[in-house]
Amino acid sequence: VQLVESGGGSVKTGGSLRLSCEVSGIRSRHWTIAWFRQAPGKEREGVACRNDGDGGDGGIVYLDSVKGRFTFTIDKAKKKGYLQLNSLKPEDTATYYCAADDYGSSFCDPTWYGYWGQGTEVIVSA
Repeated sequence: VQLVESGGGSVKTGGSLRLSCEVSGIRSRHWTIAWFRQAPGKEREGVACRNDGDGGDGGIVYLDSVKGRFTFTIDKAKKKGYLQLNSLKPEDTATYYCAADDYGSSFCDPTWYGYWGQGTEVIVSA
């Protein structure tokens, strides 16, 4: 399984970026995808995950600090995920990772996901 992210870059506060993740080689019908980020010296945190574990409603769960600014969309047929980042702030600066797994999860926990991309860097300057 391969995940390839793209779309990172350097923007000023208030700017926008669109991250893309292309998944290849995954065969499970129940596969899921999510976005995480990790800033220097900090733990990896879930940015946007799909609530598609047992009993999940399939909705997107966002990190509180990005609600209303980031939008996660999935095109399962094309095996692609997108993260639209609007109204960016300096505290959004991090390496953003796309993650996938053969089965859905109800928790935005990085330990659940077995497949990871290489990361794409987002830098937001004041």
